[in-house]
Amino acid sequence: MKAVPRTRSLPALLLAALTLVIVTVLTPGAMAATSVSTIAEALRKNPVYVDPAASAQLSAGDADTLAKQIKAANKPLFIAVLPAGYPTRNVFTDLRTATGVTGLYAIRLGDRFDARADSSVLPHSAVRNLVTSVQGESAKTQLTDFTDRALTNMGGHAPASWGSSSSAGGVSTTALIITAAVLVAGGAGAYTLVRRNRRRHAEEQRAALDRLRVVVDEDITAFGEELDRLDFHPAEAGADDAKRGDYERALDAYDKAKQYMADARKPEDVRAVTEALEDGRFSLAQLAARREGRPLPERRPPCFFDPRHGPSVTDAAWTPPGGSPREVPVCAADATRLADGRDPVIREVDTDYGRRPYWDAGPAYGPWAGGYFGGGILPGLLVGTLLGSVMATPSYAADYGTGYGDFGGGDFGSGGYEGGDMSGADFDPGDFGGGFGDGGGFDGGGGGDFGGGF
Repeated sequence: MKAVPRTRSLPALLLAALTLVIVTVLTPGAMAATSVSTIAEALRKNPVYVDPAASAQLSAGDADTLAKQIKAANKPLFIAVLPAGYPTRNVFTDLRTATGVTGLYAIRLGDRFDARADSSVLPHSAVRNLVTSVQGESAKTQLTDFTDRALTNMGGHAPASWGSSSSAGGVSTTALIITAAVLVAGGAGAYTLVRRNRRRHAEEQRAALDRLRVVVDEDITAFGEELDRLDFHPAEAGADDAKRGDYERALDAYDKAKQYMADARKPEDVRAVTEALEDGRFSLAQLAARREGRPLPERRPPCFFDPRHGPSVTDAAWTPPGGSPREVPVCAADATRLADGRDPVIREVDTDYGRRPYWDAGPAYGPWAGGYFGGGILPGLLVGTLLGSVMATPSYAADYGTGYGDFGGGDFGSGGYEGGDMSGADFDPGDFGGGFGDGGGFDGGGGGDFGGGF
């Protein structure tokens, strides 16, 4: 009699099925990742997206706080928090294409972090510096620090979709696209859009000038106090035409600086103010040398660390935090401090995120510095700093003027897409950068011009 084959017991079959389910769930990539289209749709409505599978990294409250900060700053900063196993190939380029908005995109992927931006919003070198500055931090700290620093230095404006309110049934994307197409097709719609952009640009310039005015007024006041301390009288004993000429040029510079500032309407107008102050301080240095019987000083730029220190007397080696060494013009006091291994006295200014050196305080300070350091020397002094990175782009000239005179200007709205504008897929992937590895540029790979850091 043949043996009847044993049939597997029900518990054994259930165990096998359960094992299969567990293996399937735990296998990386087995579960479909959230599509780029879904993430892009969320980012068009809100600047911060947290994938459900990554919710443990950033709480809903913390995400909402970041989103409110970004919206309040009116900047096109997009943040996505994704799980560690999310596919990384071309993720930045694909997300930028799907979102269709010119801006700065940052992704926290597991415990890895990277960012990419259209150069009209933030230069690649500035993005690189910002990303490097927050590596190794926890998700909340990293994203908060990155947001703080990025909003200080990036350009552009928030997309209109963030501020739109939806009805109970919502407004379909298709309807919005059709409406936009009709408006663009009509001359009246296009004219309205240009006027709105120019009005927003003018408001941003006024805000930048208001912040800059505080610093310039401090400079003018300091120069006026120098004139008072000089205690020079054109009729005093020993006064001659040369000394009187120095004194008159200093007084003229003081008057010009006050008038130029009173007439300033945009940040680039400030350059004329600081040029006048630099001329005036050199005249005072000449007058002091004549009165003391010393050789006349050579014409040198002011002290790099604080132009209020007066004309520099030498060049000294200095390395900014996280930057490369360079020679900068310094006053005698700062030269001594550096030689003794001490920190120089640096000009700090108020920002939304506390007191910072002027070269780390935003693009509006470019024309201010350019008036002091003319003649093309400023790029070398600021290389590797955030202000230097921002000033090295044509978009900077359009927003804040020529700065140090080496870039051509440009009319606002004369072409291209500004940060926050809808460009769809009309952007240069090489300009924007790549993605997280797998040929996308993460870990210093190609396409993203990232240069390492992980």
